[in-house]
Amino acid sequence: MLRWPWATALVGGAYLHWDQLRHRTPPEGLSTEQWWFGIRLARAGLWQALPLLDKSGRPFHFGTPEPVLFYLHHIDRDAAGSSTGLATPGNRERYLLQSLIEEAITSSQLEGACTTRKVAEAMLREGRRPRDHGERMIFNNFRTMQAIQELQHAVLTPERVLALHRLVTEGTLDDPADAGRLRRCDDVRVVDNRNGALLHQPPAWGELPKRLERLCAFANAGEDARPFVHPVLRAILLHFMIGYDHPFADGNGRLARTLFYWAMARNGYWLTEFISISHILRRAPAQYVRAYLHSETDGGDTTYFLLHQLTTIRQAIAALQAYLSRKTEEQRGTENLLAGSPGLRTRLNHRQSALLSHALNHPGTSYRVAGHQRCHGVAYQTARTDLLALAELGLLEQGRADRAFVFVAPDDLQRRIAGLTQRT
Repeated sequence: MLRWPWATALVGGAYLHWDQLRHRTPPEGLSTEQWWFGIRLARAGLWQALPLLDKSGRPFHFGTPEPVLFYLHHIDRDAAGSSTGLATPGNRERYLLQSLIEEAITSSQLEGACTTRKVAEAMLREGRRPRDHGERMIFNNFRTMQAIQELQHAVLTPERVLALHRLVTEGTLDDPADAGRLRRCDDVRVVDNRNGALLHQPPAWGELPKRLERLCAFANAGEDARPFVHPVLRAILLHFMIGYDHPFADGNGRLARTLFYWAMARNGYWLTEFISISHILRRAPAQYVRAYLHSETDGGDTTYFLLHQLTTIRQAIAALQAYLSRKTEEQRGTENLLAGSPGLRTRLNHRQSALLSHALNHPGTSYRVAGHQRCHGVAYQTARTDLLALAELGLLEQGRADRAFVFVAPDDLQRRIAGLTQRT
């Protein structure tokens, strides 16, 4: 191999597919085909066969080139380490709710939900029942993400997969009987929405029960299983296989991302509770589809999909870190505003301070008791007392809508706080 310095798994640090390589100039004296042969030869030395099969019965495989190892190192460090920034129970409850809402909305929007973010977020925060198909998709995703928190120590079984699919699709399918039921026909195809071209034909429906059993066995395998598959890669491969098998009439994408979160939580990657991969995927859906296609069209090499998802996870973690930094600054700004009045500051608890911090940056926002309760994980009466006290101070405007109290952030909230600090 030393005689062929161009025969490397990476090209310029990238794990290129043939469709990308063929547009590049090959090393001197080589055709593009010869160059590709050398690259695949180098990659073959990294490949390990998986106990997961394509529709012709051949094992999928994966490799761990340098970028995979680099990304895994950073995810191990950042997603399973200390909980800086989330240490207090108040922060944890508030940020967890926000992440669940974000993933529920964007995962549903990836599958076609058209409800606006503002309406969807209000529905979830207030606990309102969904009113249309788009809201139902988002509501179901939210419930399912909550269920994952309770199932993170459970083993995965075919029955549990069916139950999760039922939870994520209830009330959203053309045939309600398809919720929680493996598809019973082969007319499910993945096509290019731009021109209708066939991108992927999933395995035959008669094979799905055995394929699901095999997938569950893979999901539950311990560290002694061979080959050793890093837990993050195992979680990503669960995601990949649901997309490849398309075992249900609809809702496969939402279920695939749900199982990814389950696997990450099961293996101690607690930070993934607070990130939204769908938020990142929605920015570049074509790259998401291409990662699947590259893996399928290069002999079942899942390394393409692994690299795409590892990049997505790192971007989601970076987005969370930026969010935490922004919220810390907002909270510090609120504390500085209240610092002029020790009397007022001591009258507000951390929940009320957090709400004021949000209200200062979102004038006109409506707050309800149920939403405040869900955000902070407190009793209804505690949430009600918090909001009534803020209204009594004149920091929120109190009204009624749908026979419930509504508290609105005034446009001049900063002036009102300043006025109170001068009087106390």
